[in-house]
Amino acid sequence: MKNEPTATNYQSGFGNEHASEAHAGALPRGQNSPQQAPYGLYAEQLSGTAFTAPRSQNLRSWLYRIQPSVVQGRWSPYTHSTLASAPFDGAPTPPDQLRWDPLPETNSADVDFIDGLHTWAGNGDTCAQQGIAVHLYACTRSMGTRYFYNADGEMLLVPQLGALTVATEFGKLELAPGEIALLPRGIKFKVDLLDTQARGYVCENYGAPFQLPELGPIGANGLANARDFLAPVAAYDDLAIDGQLISKFAGRMYRATIQHSPLDVVAWHGNYAPYKYSLERFMAINTVSFDHPDPSIFTVLTSPSEIAGTANADFVIFPPRWMVAENTFRPPWYHRNVMSEFMGLIHGVYDAKQGGFLPGGCSLHNCMTPHGPDVGTFDKASSSSLDPAKIDNTMAFMFESRHIIHPTPAALASPLRQADYVDCWQGLARNFERPR
Repeated sequence: MKNEPTATNYQSGFGNEHASEAHAGALPRGQNSPQQAPYGLYAEQLSGTAFTAPRSQNLRSWLYRIQPSVVQGRWSPYTHSTLASAPFDGAPTPPDQLRWDPLPETNSADVDFIDGLHTWAGNGDTCAQQGIAVHLYACTRSMGTRYFYNADGEMLLVPQLGALTVATEFGKLELAPGEIALLPRGIKFKVDLLDTQARGYVCENYGAPFQLPELGPIGANGLANARDFLAPVAAYDDLAIDGQLISKFAGRMYRATIQHSPLDVVAWHGNYAPYKYSLERFMAINTVSFDHPDPSIFTVLTSPSEIAGTANADFVIFPPRWMVAENTFRPPWYHRNVMSEFMGLIHGVYDAKQGGFLPGGCSLHNCMTPHGPDVGTFDKASSSSLDPAKIDNTMAFMFESRHIIHPTPAALASPLRQADYVDCWQGLARNFERPR
């Protein structure tokens, strides 16, 4: 079923200058920080880039809130046993192809989204603002009066099981499997469950903020359209609570007491805001003649680096699509890349694997590590009819990075790791026939 949000719930357009107020007149007119903000609110600017970044790249929003963010208790360390951050040097990174089963659906532990994060891999440097971390999450309860913000990077949420409400300073995003949410660096939020449990993936991006990729020869239309990204409208809490604010800062976790909900923004305007996006709205581009194009044609969002065309991170999907190429091996061919690939499966079957790659599971193929279709996929694709065929009822994705992605010691030692993954290629026959 298609997600059909109404205009009253969301504002459309990625990177747009949005404006929203929960009460008429809450947004000041004519200046951002008047001597007295309307309704006795406090003005607060949230900057996602340097003040002097070029106008086309400058990200900031003005928030008009009941209490400014400085009203909170002192920070103290917060112990998190399954969350890690750069540098990812806890164990040597092998060149093996790696694959894991999903986290168990039923988890006896009563944990919320923050405590249910498990760091699986990563690279880069949080303080140098480059690289990514990849987390899996599995949770069984809502955050309640616990709130979180990440000073180290933005967070791309990819649900796989269970619907969520992500309540942010800017308003609420309702999120289901098949949708994603982008939570910019520094924005406060909490995650409430709409089902009994939830499971999914998170890309924590330390680098440049995700943006839509350039379309180049594709032209003006295609891939992810900006208008299909939805920002929330202002919705605030005016609550006295005995709560907790958790922060991730310079790779460590901290907590502070709070006596009011930090989601108390009555009005806001700017272009630095959270978004949601339904992956089924992606306009896939594919060959209509021959050969298998590179997966870059399926890029939804990209975090650029200082090297043109070489991403700090890409978010790529493999959605339902038609395959019509003639005289062509249609699944991905065997390949070795300079970029490193962490893959996940939201639902269905990935077209390059006949088995073993399960919804909620993941795989890692690092720089120059060979990978490609397993034996069953190769045999089927080498002899099947080349009539037009629809790859349907599937959604896989990839976090791709220019840096080697280092699995954590916990991921390498996990019982979910498939020790026999490499065996899926060992039955490939030797078909070479020497010419006479």
